[in-house]
Amino acid sequence: MRVLIGIIGALIVLGTFSSVLRTLVIAQPTRSSFTRVLHKMVQVPFQFLADRCSTSEGKHRALTPVAAVSILFHLMGWLVALWAGYATLQAAVSGYGALDALRETGVALFTLGFASGHRVGLTVLDFCAAATGPIVIGLQVGYLPTLYGAYSRREAEVTMLGARAGSPPWGPEILARYGQVGLTGSMTELFRSWERWSAEVSESHTSYVVLSRFRSPRHDRNWIVSLLAVMDAGSMQLALNPGQPQAEARLALRAGFVCLRDIADVWRIPYESDPSPDTAIRLTYEDFAAAVAHATANGYSIERTPEEAWPHFRGWRINYEYLAYRFAYVLDVVPAPWSGPRRTLMETVAPVTPVDRKPSASR
Repeated sequence: MRVLIGIIGALIVLGTFSSVLRTLVIAQPTRSSFTRVLHKMVQVPFQFLADRCSTSEGKHRALTPVAAVSILFHLMGWLVALWAGYATLQAAVSGYGALDALRETGVALFTLGFASGHRVGLTVLDFCAAATGPIVIGLQVGYLPTLYGAYSRREAEVTMLGARAGSPPWGPEILARYGQVGLTGSMTELFRSWERWSAEVSESHTSYVVLSRFRSPRHDRNWIVSLLAVMDAGSMQLALNPGQPQAEARLALRAGFVCLRDIADVWRIPYESDPSPDTAIRLTYEDFAAAVAHATANGYSIERTPEEAWPHFRGWRINYEYLAYRFAYVLDVVPAPWSGPRRTLMETVAPVTPVDRKPSASR
């Protein structure tokens, strides 16, 4: 029986160490089942509150603490699991009862003192537990600057997009604003920036999964909605203006939907890896035609009619629409146009196109 108890304790300790390594140390797309359970425990009460909010801003306030609380909860969960695992090992080695084993392990793990007997087995376990606590806490502390550095880089580009795509971001609004100021030829710069952004987000959000839950400072901004807006703008440009430079838009689209798929793999969200361009999408032709009319009314010129461009736009959007809608639903972000449904019924929040006003001659 003591051997079985010792095996159980060793499995708890090793499993917890595996969770710590997968979450904090291994810079690869891995995710621990233990941290998934802990995050779910944090997510459920906050989501319960968010589902009862009737505005996007209220939902944003309710869900903003989730990521930070989840990080703290992970640290507490690891320490408690290690405490239980080492206490089980202590009980197996020494024959202590549950309370004595927890006390023996606790004073070592949390470096409160040294309370073991003189037996070699207990001394070794006490030293291991005493080293484990500071190591786990130190890794967590060192993990935070990396996490917030990646978050800051992500949000800088999202904030910059606000002037080009509105708040919340919307793909057709990008075309409208570039057309309004006569800069449609410089959209290649935007696509280059977001190709790199997608690569950085793919790397950081698969290595540190909790980053996806960090929300923007403003309720009408979000990384997934911003990426969707840029990809929609690229798809519209490719579909409406085949004579314009295509390389940058195509590369940005490719990087965008690869980013979504990489994150979906870590989240274990299934998707079609090679969808047919003739597959129907959820966005309707009527919405597409209205968006084209909005862009052209603000100075964006087109080579194809909406009817001619629709099959090409649909062929591009099928690559990313499902995953973009799924992430927007799961993260419960601002209900921007063309971003799918949310958990609770909410009206779409559309950006306002600025009016190009000039002073009168009399002034």
